[in-house]
Amino acid sequence: MKLSSQIISWLFVPLITPIFAVLLVMYVPSYQDVLNEDNLYMISAQHKWQIFYYYFFFCVVVPGLSLLYLKAIGVVSTIEIDDRRERSLPILVMFCSCLGLYLFHNYAIPKELGFSKYVYSYPLAGVAATAVYFFQTLWKKVSLHAGGMGIMSGFLIAYAAEMQVFPIWIILFAIISSGLVMSARVYLEKHTLLEVFIGWFTGTFVTFAVNYYY
Repeated sequence: MKLSSQIISWLFVPLITPIFAVLLVMYVPSYQDVLNEDNLYMISAQHKWQIFYYYFFFCVVVPGLSLLYLKAIGVVSTIEIDDRRERSLPILVMFCSCLGLYLFHNYAIPKELGFSKYVYSYPLAGVAATAVYFFQTLWKKVSLHAGGMGIMSGFLIAYAAEMQVFPIWIILFAIISSGLVMSARVYLEKHTLLEVFIGWFTGTFVTFAVNYYY
């Protein structure tokens, strides 16, 4: 049980989960309406790879290397940032990465091209969610694993709500995998039930609101 919980924790690290959500909506068929103006499945393969590269750089490479650097210079004691007091700076790095992705998309993919709103709203949701986590962490060790799953779930639910045809198994995957991750973090005694619930619900509601009403 401990090994499986550790595997689940590493499969769904907060830096990776945004990539999962983007890949799902870009490569699993879904349909919005005749125009499909916000449907990421309908965009060209070239633009899909372009979006993937941007997300991978800003969501994985930048915060990942920053975390390794903070560990090397002793700002954080562990990669998982077990000490609540050490979490503020890494969360701030994630906030800056999400903001960088949002600004870069606005620069590299102008809205005049008619791209899906989700290209811009998903990074903006990351900015909003990490800002909330930053202040929550000042008083509580909120689960960032659960937060990452919440951000993924909120995005997928908002996206599905605007599609006329969307595979229900994707939403079920998000909910079930969220439950598995939250259970794993509690089993490993990394967080309490309250901490994982705060992380997941914050990520889900903030991300849903930003993406749906953008």
